[in-house]
Amino acid sequence: MSYFLLLAVNGLVIGLIYALTAAGLTLVFSVLKVVNFGHGSLYMLGGYASYYIITALHAPPLVGVAGAMVALFVFGVVFERLVIAPMYTDKVERKDEYAIIVTFGLTILLTNLGLVVFGPFAKSPPPFMSGVLILGPLILPYDRLIAAVIAVVLLVGLTLFLKRTSLGQALDAVSQSRESAAVIGIDPRRMYTVAFGLGSALAGGAGALIAPIFALSPSMGDLPAVQAFIIIVLGGMGSVGGSIAGGILLGLVQGLGVGYLPDPNRALAYTQAFGALLLVVTLLVKPTGLFGRSHLRLE
Repeated sequence: MSYFLLLAVNGLVIGLIYALTAAGLTLVFSVLKVVNFGHGSLYMLGGYASYYIITALHAPPLVGVAGAMVALFVFGVVFERLVIAPMYTDKVERKDEYAIIVTFGLTILLTNLGLVVFGPFAKSPPPFMSGVLILGPLILPYDRLIAAVIAVVLLVGLTLFLKRTSLGQALDAVSQSRESAAVIGIDPRRMYTVAFGLGSALAGGAGALIAPIFALSPSMGDLPAVQAFIIIVLGGMGSVGGSIAGGILLGLVQGLGVGYLPDPNRALAYTQAFGALLLVVTLLVKPTGLFGRSHLRLE
């Protein structure tokens, strides 16, 4: 039983990081109707931003996470204004292809810049807190526990922001109908900028939270990006709540699956297969995903 709890808790921690990453991707897709293929590179950038804030400025790890989210929000706003915004003008004819090219280009650019600027060798910031919490047979490292708590706070905050604030409701309105939102006085282009900035900040926050647990590398965003795409389909395209539930579910399935296969060392190589299997089973039962709808949804 204790082994099961240990695997479940580890899976839950990773699932919360997945959920944070996928929630940002879902927010961008819901409002802009753009699939951001560069989302994983923003995750990577957040991890390095946190690392340098902590090591260069001698800031506490929590300040590193907050600073990384602010930096990635600013980066997302600037990128959306300079690169994504022209898609909504007559300057760009094939808008879908344009979005794919520029977001893929972002991944290639940031990954290669990361190799040049950060170097190919792994880096690790100091943990949030050293030591472990012992609860009977369950042993929890403090750094993972703190990362999970922060992820929960951010996800709850995102949900309350989208449900309870006028800006969140404006984002929801644009996600449902740009034209109708414009009629009632909401500026869709401003909402696009806000949504892309928030999505970037969430990706950066996820990367910053995982940095003290796993080593940083310029390619560290590749796998979380794939996981995020699996999660948003699993939870339902356009559903923020679905992405949160899907991320947690995927983390639990992977954590338990790796632990209960006969050879755990070999099981690690098949971690991604658990996500694909979960996705296939879910879509066979419910083709729209767990909470699939055509617009942003928080239930």
